[in-house]
Amino acid sequence: MERIQATTAASAPRLLGKSPVDGLEQAFLSEMLKYAGSTAAVGEFGGGAGETQFASMLNDAYAQAIAERIDLGLQPARKVRG
Repeated sequence: MERIQATTAASAPRLLGKSPVDGLEQAFLSEMLKYAGSTAAVGEFGGGAGETQFASMLNDAYAQAIAERIDLGLQPARKVRG
């Protein structure tokens, strides 16, 4: 019989190939986009209640895309021994 290992919150990012620092960068960018991002359009071109409801998910997707492309430098650089 095969044993199943429990997954904790701390080990979950490592299973996906991401470090906890990557998640911190994404959370930081998501919060920054919440305050600095665009506001919901009003009037005929606005998305109504749905736009406000899903704005946080869009900000999270933007934050994930930005975090994959840039490095905020939250993780100290590793020294390469040569």
